[in-house]
Amino acid sequence: MMQVWGTLIIFIVCPLLGGLPLIAWITFALTRRNLARIGTGNIGVQAAFYHGGTLAGILAVLSEAFKGIAAVLLARFFFPNNPTWELIALIALVMGRYWMGKGAGTTNVVWGYIVHDWKVALLVFLIGGIGFTIVRDRQSGRLWILILCPLILAMLYPREVERIVVALALSILLGWIYQKIPDDLDLPTAESQPNSQAVFRFFRGDKAMISLQQPLDAVKVGQKAATLSQLKRWGYPVPPGWVLPPGDDPQPLIESLQLSPQAPLVVRSSAIGEDSQQASAAGQYQTILNVTSKAALQQAINQCQTSYNAPAAVEYRQQLNVPEAAMAVLIQAQVQGAFSGVAFSRDPIIQYGDAVVIEALPGSASIVVSGQVTPENYRVVVSDADIVSSSWVLPDNLNLQIEGEGEIPLGLIRQVAYLARHLEARYHGIPQDIEWSYDGQTLWLLQSRPITNLSPIWTRKIAAEVIPGLIRPLTWSINRPLTCGVWGELFTLVLGKRARGLDFNETATLHYSRAYFNASLLGQIFRRMGLPPESLEFLTRGAKFSKPPLLSTLQNLPGLLRLLQREISLPKDFQQDYKKYFAPGLAELKSPSVANNANSLLERIDLILEFLKKTTYYSILSPLSLALRQGILKVNDNELDAKEMPELAALRELQELAATVGNILPNLDQGSRGESQMLSSNVLLVLDETPEGKSVLEQFDRFMERYGYLSEVGTDIAVPTWKEDPSPVRELFAQFIFNPPPISPPPARQSSKAKSIQKRLNLKGRVTSIYSQLLAELRWSFVAIEKLWLQSGLLSEPGDIFFLEFSEIRRIVEANDRALIERLPGLIRARRSQLEQDRQLTTVPFVFYGNEPPPPSNVSDRTSTQQLQGIGASPGIAEGRVKILHNWQTFPAIDRDAIIVVPYTDSGWAPLLARAGGLIAEVGGRLSHGAIVAREYGIPAVMDVSNATRILLEGQRVRIDGSRGTVEIL
Repeated sequence: MMQVWGTLIIFIVCPLLGGLPLIAWITFALTRRNLARIGTGNIGVQAAFYHGGTLAGILAVLSEAFKGIAAVLLARFFFPNNPTWELIALIALVMGRYWMGKGAGTTNVVWGYIVHDWKVALLVFLIGGIGFTIVRDRQSGRLWILILCPLILAMLYPREVERIVVALALSILLGWIYQKIPDDLDLPTAESQPNSQAVFRFFRGDKAMISLQQPLDAVKVGQKAATLSQLKRWGYPVPPGWVLPPGDDPQPLIESLQLSPQAPLVVRSSAIGEDSQQASAAGQYQTILNVTSKAALQQAINQCQTSYNAPAAVEYRQQLNVPEAAMAVLIQAQVQGAFSGVAFSRDPIIQYGDAVVIEALPGSASIVVSGQVTPENYRVVVSDADIVSSSWVLPDNLNLQIEGEGEIPLGLIRQVAYLARHLEARYHGIPQDIEWSYDGQTLWLLQSRPITNLSPIWTRKIAAEVIPGLIRPLTWSINRPLTCGVWGELFTLVLGKRARGLDFNETATLHYSRAYFNASLLGQIFRRMGLPPESLEFLTRGAKFSKPPLLSTLQNLPGLLRLLQREISLPKDFQQDYKKYFAPGLAELKSPSVANNANSLLERIDLILEFLKKTTYYSILSPLSLALRQGILKVNDNELDAKEMPELAALRELQELAATVGNILPNLDQGSRGESQMLSSNVLLVLDETPEGKSVLEQFDRFMERYGYLSEVGTDIAVPTWKEDPSPVRELFAQFIFNPPPISPPPARQSSKAKSIQKRLNLKGRVTSIYSQLLAELRWSFVAIEKLWLQSGLLSEPGDIFFLEFSEIRRIVEANDRALIERLPGLIRARRSQLEQDRQLTTVPFVFYGNEPPPPSNVSDRTSTQQLQGIGASPGIAEGRVKILHNWQTFPAIDRDAIIVVPYTDSGWAPLLARAGGLIAEVGGRLSHGAIVAREYGIPAVMDVSNATRILLEGQRVRIDGSRGTVEIL
């Protein structure tokens, strides 16, 4: 009985003891500081040292030690012969410490282990302490201690299986808690209480040499350092280097490095938030070259850190909404470059295609990115198929074509191009901006970051199959929210809370009047769902999926199980909705309509959209279910019969009906059969001359009644249905009569696996039929509104209504929006004109990069009275008045009507570029800092326009084309 009471007491008292906020009370009593409201919000020993000082920290340690010891002694009292319960008591204590006390419970467990078994504690202390002193990496140290505890216990007591299992559970629990709560040791050491900074630095591991050989976290040391660390561990040629995290004392690192004029160092920024997909911070922070002494290194570190708060850098972060953070410093061996430069793995101006753009010069890379000289420019076409090796070294048998010439060896240019595209592939298709230098022996990689203006990536790969062709505004305004909404529901089902912050309406858009999917966003969603990392390549290039990572799958297991449950119940759910909604709904819609005004027709449209929302769910999930099951069971398409698919069912019926006509028109000779094109328009008239023929025509009419809802593009309500325009079907019927194709027989026998897949295929067919019928009813309702508006003169010609968005139609019907009605003719005319322009495009990019689509290649060039030619550096067209600036310090009044003309650009021009309408520079290339910043702000820029500050006049009106690199004087 005593043990029963002991169990209850342990599971009640220990969590309450763990949740007792002794540390918070101690710190508040000594310093009047509330730990829950400052720093990380943790209430732990580290927080007490950091915010309360040494005395508060020592008292905090004693209070938590008391808890751990008390929990073990309590369990020992009730279970004196079962030490397993002592560890169970510690687990209960830690759970209360985490859930109620906002702490990890490390100190509780340390002192609890000492009382539980001093031999285990001593061995863990000796081995773990020595390892931490040598390695000085607290993350590795924590993991090592958590492994050591159950491991040493198992070595000392191999027969006590229960005790070992509970010890392992305790370690797993602590490891899980470490992942869930922020670490106070990540706070800047310099901001902690002065009398505890030494202790804090020791446990942070600040005296450790943090090198690029180690895995680094971008949140702690910036994206640049973390990326270079990753690249170096992947085997890319990154110069050796070390990292100084924000707030760390630089002296231990400075003292450990050997500097000399023969082996200079370079000090570079690695700000938190720098080199991200949203903001490159190109040239915003200081880079100090040729550091050859310890005094110079200290000064360079200070200079680099100070540059984070420079006015131009602060304004840059504000303009691009980059949150304020801190500056880590990257120190590397300086490469003495014989040739150096930068490369973009995709052309940032054209925004599509396979060209790698390289700018290079003899000397160091800083010359190229400075914007103060015009570098040599090269373009190298590297197809995705060329990147077949895991090695970044250019294969001997690959001869890449180069555009451009200069002093740089062409073999080096080819290698740089291959390296750039290899890095893009390594980062799953995200275009990369790399900085490189060649010292005569080794090609060094100095930097790799995403190209900020080439995100997101848009693809037609899937969109062109789902909704092909040119799309009118009304179709898109209905299709997009329906489709994106259902996809968002499915994604949220899997991701749960991790779906927060994702705007699923941004997954698709129109460019060139054609549908594109946001491959970047979809790839991000796929990765969050635990799908393989090459999701982006799958969307843009059709690459095959590998097996998803096990950890990601386990993380998403609850959501995937919810989705699997939906997939399993799909037929049952559809049958229920069919009886409850679809069947009665279609019957109601097909009954003789009494809608004779726009308001009643709008109500009918809203009803159809309610049905369509439910049907869209099945139209997305049923093909996925079919593909998933067919892939798992490995059933070939030829084993299945697509008899339920409405398009195929209609063709079969039409073929069978056409086959009966041969008996009615037996006098048709081969010559007549060969003239099917001429006879097709008359065959129905010929059939109408005989009773048998009239019977066929009646069957044809019934056929049209059944399948009249079909159209050439089933997902586009702007395309007339067979019922409205039966001529294509009649033409097809005539062709089947004169040139009958063979009717494909159904599969002779189906295996049990094929039969199960056949049910899913039949379900897909039924869903498609209902979905298409609802879309047809939706189209006919809009056409009915259009007829009313044509009669009233609101619209001028058939088809006009499809150039309006649904929200605009609603505003006219419900609110009689007079301002919109007055704009209607011009609005429709402009949209018709745009559609016709897009129709004339012979080629549009299948994949392109950036928010704005690149100008189509087959649009004719403008003629001009006077035109200057430069290098297109930031796409777009802008008109404005010339503002000539010889330096940026004057900061004159600038607005979007100003096209600033400068002798060169560097990072200091960023505040002006944020306000200007466009940029013209006398020197510089498309990869210079000024060009990169112009692209980030989305303003057109033309570089390398010789003598622009003398040729162009103040106030002169010009038009610049940042894609073609032209300046047109108006």
